Amino acid sequence: MHSAAWTTICDFDALLPDVGVRALVGDAQVAVFRLSQRDGVFAIDAFDPFSGAPVLSRGIVGDVKGQLVVASPIYKQHFNLRTGQCLEDEAVAVRTFLVRVVDGRVQVRQQSREHPMTSPSSA
Repeated sequence: MHSAAWTTICDFDALLPDVGVRALVGDAQVAVFRLSQRDGVFAIDAFDPFSGAPVLSRGIVGDVKGQLVVASPIYKQHFNLRTGQCLEDEAVAVRTFLVRVVDGRVQVRQQSREHPMTSPSSA
């Protein structure tokens, strides 16, 4: 399968506003979010780089100083849904993925559009 192929996740109407879902896109576990206050669907890597667990789809979405974010349900770091950047640690980010809605179906591109996931530095 081509690395830039699109994977259909679900019907757009099946995504509950402000609730994430986890989907397998190629070999990546991706967290997909439909935001109620914005016309948009976002996708980031599901793995929390601080815990190593695929839990970001279960995080709480919101707005922190104008940035659309998801808060990890484990250690509560916030990740920008557009860029993947961690707000609390600028050295850490998760991958983001292109998302589109075609004929009412949500599709995620298998190739990430940003940097690979980085891990927090050990102190």
